[in-house]
Amino acid sequence: MPKVEQNKEREERIMTEIVVDAYGPEEQAMGWYYYLAETMQFPFTATCISKRRSSPLKEGTTVEVVDIAPADDCEREMYMEIAWEGDTLAVPLIQLEAPDADPPTQQAIADWHYWVDRGYEFG
Repeated sequence: MPKVEQNKEREERIMTEIVVDAYGPEEQAMGWYYYLAETMQFPFTATCISKRRSSPLKEGTTVEVVDIAPADDCEREMYMEIAWEGDTLAVPLIQLEAPDADPPTQQAIADWHYWVDRGYEFG
């Protein structure tokens, strides 16, 4: 069962702007990738809102998101590159929220969270 109720406005944006004309999982992933890359204004500050086994971030950790990860890394999930210990590290976007980012970036993050929380997957 989805974690969030259906939002018609968000559904419409996702279907007509993000995954429009996407006929398979790869095309849906690329739709999301380009939507996020074109919509988000980098860099921005984000906070970790959930722990993931595949990521070193802990809840409450604040990070600087410097870019979206390369497309090859985003075939199953969307990853953001963060500044981490003098280097960059890719972490899942679902872990992050950015309440101080510009409105388009906040909307893009909320759209991704909605997609995941509704149980949608590529394919």
